Amino acid sequence: MDLALAPETLARWQFGITTVYHFLFVPLTISLSALVAGLQTAWVRTNKEKYLKATKFWGKLFLINIAMGVVTGIVQEFQFGMNWSDYSRFVGDIFGAPLAFEALIAFFFESTFIGLWIFGWDKLPKKLHLATIWMVSIGTVLSAYFILAANSWMQHPVGYKINEKSGRAELTDFVRVLTQNTAWAQFFHTITAAFLTGAAFMAGIAAYHLLRRKHIAVMRTSLRLALVTMVVGGILTAVSGDRLGKIMYDQQPMKMASAEALWDTEAPAPFSVFAYGDVEKGHNKVAIEVPGVLSFLAHDNFSDAVPGINDTNEQLQKKYRDTIGLDDYRPNIPLAYWSFRWMIGFGMTSLALGAAGLYLTRRRFWLAERLRTGEDEVPRLALTRDRELGARLGTWYWRLTLLTLAFPLIANSWGWIFTETGRQPWVVYGVLPTASAVSPGVSQGEVLTSLIVFTALYAVLAVIEVRLLVKYIKAGPPELTEADLNPPTKIGGDDRDPDRPMAFSY
Repeated sequence: MDLALAPETLARWQFGITTVYHFLFVPLTISLSALVAGLQTAWVRTNKEKYLKATKFWGKLFLINIAMGVVTGIVQEFQFGMNWSDYSRFVGDIFGAPLAFEALIAFFFESTFIGLWIFGWDKLPKKLHLATIWMVSIGTVLSAYFILAANSWMQHPVGYKINEKSGRAELTDFVRVLTQNTAWAQFFHTITAAFLTGAAFMAGIAAYHLLRRKHIAVMRTSLRLALVTMVVGGILTAVSGDRLGKIMYDQQPMKMASAEALWDTEAPAPFSVFAYGDVEKGHNKVAIEVPGVLSFLAHDNFSDAVPGINDTNEQLQKKYRDTIGLDDYRPNIPLAYWSFRWMIGFGMTSLALGAAGLYLTRRRFWLAERLRTGEDEVPRLALTRDRELGARLGTWYWRLTLLTLAFPLIANSWGWIFTETGRQPWVVYGVLPTASAVSPGVSQGEVLTSLIVFTALYAVLAVIEVRLLVKYIKAGPPELTEADLNPPTKIGGDDRDPDRPMAFSY
């Protein structure tokens, strides 16, 4: 059978497509819930209309996004039973525990309070209603933590034993599964990247409206919040990524050697700027490198040895000769190498553009009097204290900021592709090969059919999602009603009709 159409390959393609698609919505859900909560907090504290308009505008985009995320997330989980039943049978006692916590605690917590937030605008007092969106935000973070703990166990299995009689992995230490260093590092890296993503999304849409000179007060506020969050989130993403990389050098040396196309162990090890190699012969034909930097990234010094692909492959062959018995423990080297670079490249470009925007739109006291603007004016892009960016360059800045909206989404996608494909040929590192995890009773035709159906369905959902977002983005913030500006002071409303159902006040 052609390897490209083997059930294992098709199952991996299907899981990869659904996972990457689903993860487009996850970071936006995490970050937008917190940013919307922050804007609503500003409204409760100051009573300024611009904050309430911003809350309702970004809240609507958040709700569209979370609805799509829930739908695609449910479909993703069905695949464990469809295409990966041997995996589920082998590690279900362990992998299922954090997923159960996610569903019973985090998702239930999140869904309950989002209902209260949606329908409680005219039934809950200001501060109580504000608390519901903060509870939603906490729920999204908890949900991410439990799921990442499950994934981290696949990357670095701990707190378990193999029952020789049943041939299954059994949980022995749930706390260790939840608190191991891989889980914490991956969680902080994912959360900080999520805030970079949501901030770029907000900055891009704000730039679109400011370029059109529409809804200026709301979009100025949104842009400032977004740019600050982009810079802070970007810096923390880089720091947490460095920490996660050091852990991976210790736990999965093959993955990190592949990310740098480091074929042979070197001390000091160079950082690869560009490489083109021969995978079969195990060496680079062309390599542009910076000496010693990879040793620093792996071990915080410029001299320690970093294991290479060839040496690590030989060690793994010897280690698992009598148990797993695979001939090759290397992942797809070009995919690992370039996905790692696309992840870092798009992520750090977003950070750089956020920092540039924060500088160009800096506060009034950093600018000459003639360059200062009011809340209802589009901010001037100041190159220096007394010099403004030219009109043409200013227009290009707003357009580039709009384009930046997609950069962290691309970085997130390549990050997950690197994380999961770089672990191959393992589905649970060092324990269960991917080939042994596929459902044995699923045929090539069945997997191919489900792959085509899911891909087509997701394409339709993508069209619906984009059209909804574009529609409400173009419409801009809503006009406020008297009821919006004067929320009730007690639960259930003030003197309003007690039989009136709670209104979705958008």
